[in-house]
Amino acid sequence: MISFKDIKNVAVLVKMTQKIFFGIGIFLLFGSELINAQTQQLFTSQQFRLGERIVRISEPGELSDSVNVWGDIGSPGRYLIPKGTSLATLLSYTFGPLTIRDAETNIDWSKLRVEINIQQFDAEKGINNIEKYKYKFDEPFPEGFNNFALENNQTISVRVKRKPAFIDYVRVVAPVISAIGTAITAFVLLDSR
Repeated sequence: MISFKDIKNVAVLVKMTQKIFFGIGIFLLFGSELINAQTQQLFTSQQFRLGERIVRISEPGELSDSVNVWGDIGSPGRYLIPKGTSLATLLSYTFGPLTIRDAETNIDWSKLRVEINIQQFDAEKGINNIEKYKYKFDEPFPEGFNNFALENNQTISVRVKRKPAFIDYVRVVAPVISAIGTAITAFVLLDSR
């Protein structure tokens, strides 16, 4: 004979089965769309919008080189540039070398100098080839700078330097003198007790 308890257990089992089938149905209905969306190939122009710090300068379909730009520039990152782009043009794309500015610093532009290194790994020789350019802001660009044609997989590093001012020396020496003075004062106070 079937008891009330058995009927209740069967009812619970039926409800659980319905929930499972409902879940499977929802997955089949929407899950396949999610899987298709994840495996769908994006257009080339959309892929580069997704990359962090990948900047496309060249148009889609145009022959291009990919270069890394690092250092003291306005917008570092990986740049996709048209083949034959010059170094000066690339630096313009990156918003140029950074200037050193803050509330306490009044820089004389003629004292700033820029160092640019272009590196490319030579797989045959197993070494990095480096081309270097150095100039001051008040000087003309070095010879070959404007005509240097960039190539694929080069790394351009930019460094802006300035000669130290008197305040820079004070900022280095003052904490040391302060620490020595504090140590001597503490020693004298402890010794007098």
